[in-house]
Amino acid sequence: MVRPRLGRPIDVKHLGRERVICAFEVEGFIVDPGPTVSLSALGDEEPRGLLLTHIHLDHAGGTGVLVRRFPDLPVYVHERGARHLVDPAKLLASAKRVYGDEMDSLWGEFAPVPEKNIRPLAGGERFDGFRVEYTPGHAVHHVTYLHEKTGDAYVGDVAGIRIPPHAHTYAPTPPPDIDIPVWLESLELVRGLEPQALCLTHFGRFEDVGDQLDAVAAYLDRRREPVPGEEAFEQQVIGETVEAVGPDDAATYFQAAPPDQIWWGLHRYWEQQAQ
Repeated sequence: MVRPRLGRPIDVKHLGRERVICAFEVEGFIVDPGPTVSLSALGDEEPRGLLLTHIHLDHAGGTGVLVRRFPDLPVYVHERGARHLVDPAKLLASAKRVYGDEMDSLWGEFAPVPEKNIRPLAGGERFDGFRVEYTPGHAVHHVTYLHEKTGDAYVGDVAGIRIPPHAHTYAPTPPPDIDIPVWLESLELVRGLEPQALCLTHFGRFEDVGDQLDAVAAYLDRRREPVPGEEAFEQQVIGETVEAVGPDDAATYFQAAPPDQIWWGLHRYWEQQAQ
């Protein structure tokens, strides 16, 4: 019996740093191509399609530029994110509030995607060997793709950030959509798929599925309670990460999910809960 070929991880080397953003090539499909500034890592071959777990710039920023290069390229994305690919004005205005003058240098161009290229998803679909599940909590338009031949689950950000060779894990919680109880439900949905491995955009493929899901769930559960003060929160995140992985690899974690963004997403969530 021939074992199905596993997806190929592609380190897009965001801003020249390794192990920050990982795209995956799976039987000609690209899962989360990354931002425009890093598209050269994908090569020149036309993909069969793009599978977007969600539309945040580090995951999907290069989508429109790729469609411009390959005009027939299908783009699979949750229906709640699809409209922001077609008309990205609101998405970019929101991102501008987060990244300010660093938008262009961090991500590059975010080009609109023609509506004809969009394949909207709701969750529950099956196509070309993939099963789609709706997994919000990090974003209201987040999906997971289970490759049914290999059992690998392409989970975007729902299973957290973990930079090899380390086990240290935390959840990326940028504004504006963080919802901890919903996220915890999504983790259980992923667990119920019984995947062979979790494929994380930040960063790579991990076979200790239960341990990884437990680690993210424990982190999120700890973040239900507010931490008073942005500075105290950021110092806590920085201190824990540096202690766990050392300063060099901590910088890789913080490039994937800056501590100030982690704070602001949770702060917004805490305020909504208080109301």
